Amino acid sequence: MQLVLDKISKKYGAEDHLYPMSLELVPGTINVLLGTTKAGKTSLMRVMAGLDKPTSGHVLVDGRDVTGVSVSKRNLAMVYQQFINYPAFTVFDNIASPLRLRKVPEAEIRVRVLDLAERLHITPYLQRTPAELSGGQQQRTALARALIKQADLLLLDEPLVNLDYKLREELRRELTELFSDGRTTVVYATTEPLEALQLGGHTVVLHEGRLLQQGPTLDVFNAPNSIQTARTFSDPPINLMPARIDAEGRAQLGAGLTIPLSAAQLQAAAGHGEVVLGLRAHSLFMHAHSAADFAIEAQVDLAEISGSETYVHARRGTINLVAQLTGVHNLELGMVCNMYCQPESLFVFSAAGALLFAPTQPSFGA
Repeated sequence: MQLVLDKISKKYGAEDHLYPMSLELVPGTINVLLGTTKAGKTSLMRVMAGLDKPTSGHVLVDGRDVTGVSVSKRNLAMVYQQFINYPAFTVFDNIASPLRLRKVPEAEIRVRVLDLAERLHITPYLQRTPAELSGGQQQRTALARALIKQADLLLLDEPLVNLDYKLREELRRELTELFSDGRTTVVYATTEPLEALQLGGHTVVLHEGRLLQQGPTLDVFNAPNSIQTARTFSDPPINLMPARIDAEGRAQLGAGLTIPLSAAQLQAAAGHGEVVLGLRAHSLFMHAHSAADFAIEAQVDLAEISGSETYVHARRGTINLVAQLTGVHNLELGMVCNMYCQPESLFVFSAAGALLFAPTQPSFGA
């Protein structure tokens, strides 16, 4: 199924929720909508589904204009972040309900329900009601009810946000496997950059109702077209450092910091005296890997251990840095340490925020 949004916008009263944008979903794969809260993800999905009519523009399905056609007349399914199930129905009856509305024979319903329940690991709970289920089991039930429709388009609006970390990881893997056959076009909304990377496919980056960038997920991650896109697609936050390029081709950052730039970086930044350097948190490390690595002496403000990683917040003058380090690092608050980066791993943005240079291969440090 090919869904195209042609110059659509959406207002609620006088408030703009979606500014004019055009978007073409990639059929048979996962299309991720990535953005912070109030970026416009849910508003965009409601327009896709036919729950809301766009204020302007057109919605096309396989070349046919379906703008204003109600959701009941479209072959789609939607799952929300809340666990929405029929409380008086058993799990089996919840999953079977869309098929019974279509008058599908009971023998076929049973086969399809049992198959989906097996794939989503909820077979032991088929005779229970939703109140007897855990959060993960309830969301699996809601997913199964959506999947059993075998819809051409499946919209998932932050479906795992209310689950704990371990359950999210487990269900995300299962979803990726379920959609690997390419029979369904999936739209998956999330606020988490890591989730977008894990799902793969294509990503659409949204911010305050505007479409910033779209394309294959790794392409967007590796070459964000603006500072705002890089911010949205970075967790921990990307380190941003205003700089002035001097006559010798070095970036002057202030606070006594001067970083040499490569010929490729300088060529991309030609004509831009003032730039902003970007460095992802995983590209900072505590030990030099080569003689070419650049050292930044900074004071540690905070060191957070999260599982097998350590997040270090440090500063030098007006420059604030966040490093994502593999392993557990015991750093005292207030201590001065060297943090290292490879100059070629620096992004270069214009002072206005447009991408000028992206590293060819992102480096991961420890």
